[in-house]
Amino acid sequence: MAFATLEIENHGAVRRILLAREAQRNAQSQQMLDELMAAFDEAQHDDGVRAVVLGGKGEHFSAGHDLKQAQAERANFTVEERWAYEELRYYDYSLRIWDFPKPTIAQVQGACVAGGFMIANMCDLVVASESAYFSDPVGHTLGAAATEVLIHPWVMGARKAKEMLFTGGRIGAQEAHAIGMVNRVVPDAQLGEAALALAQQIAQAPAFGLRLIKRSINRGLDAQGLRTALAAHFDTHQLSHLSEGFLTARDRGLAKAIQKNPEKTAS
Repeated sequence: MAFATLEIENHGAVRRILLAREAQRNAQSQQMLDELMAAFDEAQHDDGVRAVVLGGKGEHFSAGHDLKQAQAERANFTVEERWAYEELRYYDYSLRIWDFPKPTIAQVQGACVAGGFMIANMCDLVVASESAYFSDPVGHTLGAAATEVLIHPWVMGARKAKEMLFTGGRIGAQEAHAIGMVNRVVPDAQLGEAALALAQQIAQAPAFGLRLIKRSINRGLDAQGLRTALAAHFDTHQLSHLSEGFLTARDRGLAKAIQKNPEKTAS
């Protein structure tokens, strides 16, 4: 299948899926998200693929959801329309990456913000370059209750998640590694090579055993309440779209929030 917003690379048993809207800092349009799920479906059903690397072309992994498109096409959605759109493309699509039966690695450089943070942290492992930073500023910029999938406390701990979300700040790659959210940090020039090498090492293991290991670890998190907590937060997030803060941001123009608070740090 040919994709307009992605680039696909095959490296033996590893498939690399690259977000490819460089001019938009790989902002996730509806087309990109639909294509991303199609690309994951293809990788899942290809027995020659043992591991998947998810990356972004250019200087940034992803600046999040495409707010320009959201402003143009969805700013005046009803509650029902917004719920249906976000349940499928933000919540369900994210959980499909989380539940993907083969090992996944996020290859992150530059901005990994909001919706970008969300899909990167759906992956099993994260390899980041020294330039990478992670942020979810939408509580400040959009008046929304974080992103649709509140994976944050599960990958970075409750206190750090609260600090990031309360301040709208960012954390760098080295701090993300120190708190266990990132597996490895490498120089920018070595990112693609390092992520691919890790994926190829993983792909040497028998596929069925890897699938069972992943399922068992994810089930352990489910036993701790992960899936119930994520589902509950999605409902809460939808409620925040009716708040005064979000409605003010919407009326001001959602796209204007893209570059707000660019230098804040959660450290």
